[in-house]
Amino acid sequence: MAVQEARDVVLVSNRGPLSFSLSQDGTLQARRGGGGLVSALGPAVAGSGAMWIAGALSEADRRAAAAGVVEAEGFRLRSLVVDADAYRAYYDVISSGALWFVHHRLYDTARRPRIDRHWRQAWDHYREVNVAFARAVIEEAAEHAVVLVQDYHLSLVAAELAAKRPDLTTVHFHHTPFGGPDDLRILPEEVAVELLEGLASATACGFQAPRWAAAFETCCAEILGRTCPTFVSPAAVEVSDIAGVATSAACAKALVGLEEQVGDRRLIVRVDRIELSKNLLRGFHGFDELLRIHPEWRERVVFAACVYPSREGLAEYLAYRQETEGLIQRLNETWATPGWTPILYDATDDFPRSVAALRRYDALLVNPVRDGLNLVAKEGPLVNERDGVLLLSRDSGAWAELGGAAMGLNPFDVGATAEALHAALTMSDADRRTRAAAVRKLAGARTPADWLADQLHAAAAHGGSGRP
Repeated sequence: MAVQEARDVVLVSNRGPLSFSLSQDGTLQARRGGGGLVSALGPAVAGSGAMWIAGALSEADRRAAAAGVVEAEGFRLRSLVVDADAYRAYYDVISSGALWFVHHRLYDTARRPRIDRHWRQAWDHYREVNVAFARAVIEEAAEHAVVLVQDYHLSLVAAELAAKRPDLTTVHFHHTPFGGPDDLRILPEEVAVELLEGLASATACGFQAPRWAAAFETCCAEILGRTCPTFVSPAAVEVSDIAGVATSAACAKALVGLEEQVGDRRLIVRVDRIELSKNLLRGFHGFDELLRIHPEWRERVVFAACVYPSREGLAEYLAYRQETEGLIQRLNETWATPGWTPILYDATDDFPRSVAALRRYDALLVNPVRDGLNLVAKEGPLVNERDGVLLLSRDSGAWAELGGAAMGLNPFDVGATAEALHAALTMSDADRRTRAAAVRKLAGARTPADWLADQLHAAAAHGGSGRP
């Protein structure tokens, strides 16, 4: 079922496909939003006429919400305004500060989480915001519509819809990893049950990789005593979109600047948010180890880190950025020579610059400790012009798709990361060509339309079987 055939489709996400800003004369201006979800879904729904309900995150978004439903890029957008305090608790305390940590296994359990009355109040706000999203769906959805709810922020929406609009078919797609039963037991028992009941109320739940679907099924069986239909559908890159960026004037200019800095040296690249799960610190420690145990690479390789800040409202993330920048400074002080800066660090959110680096890399380091998918692992090979080698964490969802062509990494093993970098940089031209061709084929095998179609197929295939 193509989205064009599904006339009554409602998409629901925390972050929308458009972000608004105010021009100098006070008029609203819209542009394509950021983030992996929007990158994957935006091209698929363009021109479909689908309704997309998303949170109003900025003052300009709230202005747009007051103006009503906006029609743009061939779909309709309703921006939902919720109470600011409730939203902060829903997003900062629960979504980013609890669920993200649980599913990515990021908690320093000697210290966090501390579940007290304030935390439980935040959970109440999480429920409140989920109900607000569900009510917006109830208002907008035609009878027997298909509702596609996106990600862990909105884990309770399906339960509210099942109770209030049983005519709707709701599919929940979970973009992140999913924790196992022991991970979810970090949460209060009643919260873990409510969370799983919310997801299991959907017609079906989708995941980026088989291991995340299996973890959810195990949680449902052990904690709820029942299961929910699941499906696996890894998100895809819109090849024409990233190719357009790669051939843009902005990207060409950034590539010229990068070439001036790198020269004829080999280039290692990473493109990431400065985010705990992305494992930046161990990546830089691995580079340090490479220079120590393989001194022949000193002055012959450069590491370009194209990263940008994330979730700096959380103390852990701000501290992680500071620790990352401190490590880079120390490594450059240790290894730099008058004509060589080992690590080129740029923390501006500049996508053409990142794509320029992806065009130029000899080795692309993607080493998350845990990741739902990781689109960079697909984007890089699709635009790279040097038969660069993809070094990919086996704990990323993308490993299930790309592992046959990528070099696998244990993200915790700094020494093995150093040796993998050395192997990638010394690989024969023939082996590089073979690997690069294979990973390009795998990375481009699916489209965003395929991914969206999988969600619609799940809605059609499972009917109402997921509901209690």
